[in-house]
Amino acid sequence: MIILAGYMRLLSPEFVALWPARILNIHPSLLPKYKGLDTHERALAGGDQIAGCSVHVVTAELDDGEVLAQTEVPVFADDTPDTLASRVLIAEHQTYAPAISAYVRQFKG
Repeated sequence: MIILAGYMRLLSPEFVALWPARILNIHPSLLPKYKGLDTHERALAGGDQIAGCSVHVVTAELDDGEVLAQTEVPVFADDTPDTLASRVLIAEHQTYAPAISAYVRQFKG
């Protein structure tokens, strides 16, 4: 398994093919919404009431793999990208380890 932590680069198709369904990452939005960068700014600009994070299987496509877990975070009227990012980061820390554990169990044996 390869466990990334907010890795913000595309991996080559050749690299991903060496580790099929065995690379995980966490993303600061509720995928498939807001793939890529500036997720908090886009959530605020879109008037979203809920933001959050997603644990997903990495593919060669941007933030496009199977979503394994998500945690919602409320968006408050006075949020800035930084305040929202701070709350989403807490959700990321709470979500990632259990999602990794549950996913890895299927490969044991």
